Amino acid sequence: KPTATPTPSLPEPLASPPPSKIGIHVQWNNSPDIMEYIRRMKPRVVKSVGDFGFFEELKRESPQTIIVARVDGGASMDGDPVAAAQAFVNAHLAEYQANPLVDYWEGLNEPDIKGKMDWYAAFEAERVRQMAAHGLKCAIGSFSTGVPEWEEMAQFLPAIQVAKQYGGVLSLHEYDAPTMDRSVGAGLPGRPSYADRGALTLRYRWWYEDYLKPRGLVIPLIITETGIDGLVANRPGPTKARGWQSFASYWRETGLGGDATATYLQQLAWYDSELRKDDYVLGCTVFTAGPMNEDWRSYDITGILRDIAERVILPTTR
Repeated sequence: KPTATPTPSLPEPLASPPPSKIGIHVQWNNSPDIMEYIRRMKPRVVKSVGDFGFFEELKRESPQTIIVARVDGGASMDGDPVAAAQAFVNAHLAEYQANPLVDYWEGLNEPDIKGKMDWYAAFEAERVRQMAAHGLKCAIGSFSTGVPEWEEMAQFLPAIQVAKQYGGVLSLHEYDAPTMDRSVGAGLPGRPSYADRGALTLRYRWWYEDYLKPRGLVIPLIITETGIDGLVANRPGPTKARGWQSFASYWRETGLGGDATATYLQQLAWYDSELRKDDYVLGCTVFTAGPMNEDWRSYDITGILRDIAERVILPTTR
């Protein structure tokens, strides 16, 4: 089958990881541009789901890059959460052990915790313990954008405590649309508003400022998915739009910018500048390079990796 032509003019390799906290999410390492970008830009974090074959080269070329990975697989959120966590880890243990370069393993992806946060907290706490017994570390949570709600986060604190004990990290997803900063300044139900927090992006600051810091429970944070996502609720813009590419016409028509790539990069640069204000944030991974199928094509950043390097990453080094 035809192979992609490598991007000809990626910037020269950085000597060390940049100040930027923008990393990349990889569904499928299907282009030489992806690994070339990692080699040259040395992102803080790379996340991959299912495609683990490039990790050895990644760590060789950029040893300080944190790898977050997830094995596809769910769990019924019924019954005993401790037994469910043990079964989950046992089901995937061979794959975990076959990929020792992974720094943090995620568990369930964007779990539906409505009415089940106590169950999920117990599941995640036990998953952390089980993984630690095998010398493995966890990224816990993996909540979708806008999740959890204020009261639910209080129920998740026992899992945070265990993750802190075993060197884990918190994983959250933060998306918005038609722009990434649309809901910044909006409060959570029953809570005051803050100019530097949001209902979707920058939502993490509620958890760290109001829950974790006062309780001495700060653990590192990785935003393991971020970007533009038209699937968020109650947004303006085209009804069927999904990833950043599908907002190009809307951005042009509303005066946000005639060049969709430039408009998206401005938003990523803004988000990066905010993440760099919080030392507990290890990085974020922009969804996605190497989309697996048509559902994710409009999110694809593979073709703009050079632009991300030149207009988002390199400016932080100057």
